[in-house]
Amino acid sequence: MKKNKVVSLFSGGGGLDLGFIEEGYDIIWANDNNYDAVETYKMNIGRHIVFSDINDLNIKDIPKADIVIGGPPCQSFSLAGKRQTEDKRGQLVWKYIDIIKYIQPKAFVFENVTGLLSAKNSKGELIIDLLKKAFLNVGYNIEMQVLNTADYGVPQRRKRVIIVGLKSGKSFKFPKPTHSMNDSLLRKYVSVKEALEDLPRAINNENAEIPYSKKPTNDYQKIMHNTGSITEHFVPTMSKLDKYIISCVKPGGNYMDIPKDVKSERIRRLQKEGGHTTCYGRLDPNMPSYTINTYFNRPNVGCNIHYKENRLITVREALRLQSFPDSYKILSRSKQGRNLIVGNAVPPLLAKVIAKELKKYID
Repeated sequence: MKKNKVVSLFSGGGGLDLGFIEEGYDIIWANDNNYDAVETYKMNIGRHIVFSDINDLNIKDIPKADIVIGGPPCQSFSLAGKRQTEDKRGQLVWKYIDIIKYIQPKAFVFENVTGLLSAKNSKGELIIDLLKKAFLNVGYNIEMQVLNTADYGVPQRRKRVIIVGLKSGKSFKFPKPTHSMNDSLLRKYVSVKEALEDLPRAINNENAEIPYSKKPTNDYQKIMHNTGSITEHFVPTMSKLDKYIISCVKPGGNYMDIPKDVKSERIRRLQKEGGHTTCYGRLDPNMPSYTINTYFNRPNVGCNIHYKENRLITVREALRLQSFPDSYKILSRSKQGRNLIVGNAVPPLLAKVIAKELKKYID
């Protein structure tokens, strides 16, 4: 059977691509401007990725394809950022549309943060409304939904806007959730413990390959466990103070567990005023994690403390929570470069669910 050809934009480490490949699609061309991400992509997926700023590319050099996938950088729309919708990164969504207009694929898949839904330009216009009009003007019927990755078997509560456009005029129907916290008719959410419990003990050598010490005991572990040994499973460095702080936080807890002898105005303010509930958070072993961001090597930016051990999660554990298989390796010139590749990625399992459903509309 002929495979549907895919062009991947803003590919990063290839989370979206891995999901589409699993469903039998053929990624013929990809692009990113992050050197470490491109080298990681080449090692894990293929050498069809082009290292370049997409604004410097001639659109006519991009091959025609059946599908276009990708999510322009989301920092300009993030609720956690300064929301500068008209900076250079915020303009990349329009470049995405220009490429759709040129390639005229059967369908496209666009991914972004939920902050996109409320972002406005300098005229006060909602960016999402402008996007909808632009996609319609280049010939696509679009459907949009906010998906929670935990609803589809990823051990992470990560909400993202997904837009699917179809050239055929049909309306895409998003796949129904397969997992839930409370619905007895669906499978139960995959918890942090279920996702990580079979991994060997983390060590201090960031370049080591570590053999497994346990066999997989559940379906999720079996999907992840596809190699003989793992990499990226080293203990993140922490200050003496941070080590003390995290030792005080209980599973599922946060800054409210930090004692008064820690002299920090920020912590005292959080304890008094609330908000930022994941700050200094320790993973709850019986729940999916919160969103894995690009700073999971810090205790004060998200819920990044291991559920059982007094340390931060490793890169491998973050990859597991993002649903990257254990054979996936990272090439990076820095530790933060590793974290960017992981935290910015679309979970491959979610991509696989969307790719599978899309077949019904294009085959």
